[in-house]
Amino acid sequence: MTEAELYKELGLLNRDKDRWKEAIPYVSSLLSHDSVKIQAKALWLLGEMGLVYPQPAQDAVPTIASFLDSPEPLLRERAINALGRIGRGRYQVIEPYWTGLFRFASDEEPKVRLAFIWASENIAVNTPDIFEDLMPVFEKLLHDADDKVRMEAPEIFRVLGKRRPEFVRPYLEQLRQISETDSNRVVRIHCLGAIKAAGLK
Repeated sequence: MTEAELYKELGLLNRDKDRWKEAIPYVSSLLSHDSVKIQAKALWLLGEMGLVYPQPAQDAVPTIASFLDSPEPLLRERAINALGRIGRGRYQVIEPYWTGLFRFASDEEPKVRLAFIWASENIAVNTPDIFEDLMPVFEKLLHDADDKVRMEAPEIFRVLGKRRPEFVRPYLEQLRQISETDSNRVVRIHCLGAIKAAGLK
């Protein structure tokens, strides 16, 4: 099967959710493929499958995590995303890799930093308490040089604000200031959303 045919097959599988559980071992096997494009697609798909079927995806997690050390930014990004989705489904499955994700808050690639925030949001939906002492990491990302990272950073405060408003309260004035002064309109809106989610005014 050519790379294009395989990529298309994975695209079809992505839409055929009835096959996901049984297909996890097959998709996992593609993580050893020569093509970065196929590896990236497999990582993405395993994340989506693992959200729905975290326990069956558990055997693939160490291999997924091995891509965190990839020199290829796309693969780091996709591995972080996958662990976030699986961790949303069942945090315990990815727990051994949880603290290791925090190094990506300062990754040189903005898309990787963005993926770290997005993965954290996913995990925070069902496991918010683990973030209590880690909020300063996200505070720093509110001031990231990259617009897209700054647009996403307030969203972790919004997710946690709904579940643990006390985690967000120390950052209220900072969020309010950014909502009034940031040059990016979406950043301003997302900061207001985080304040509102926490039930704060």
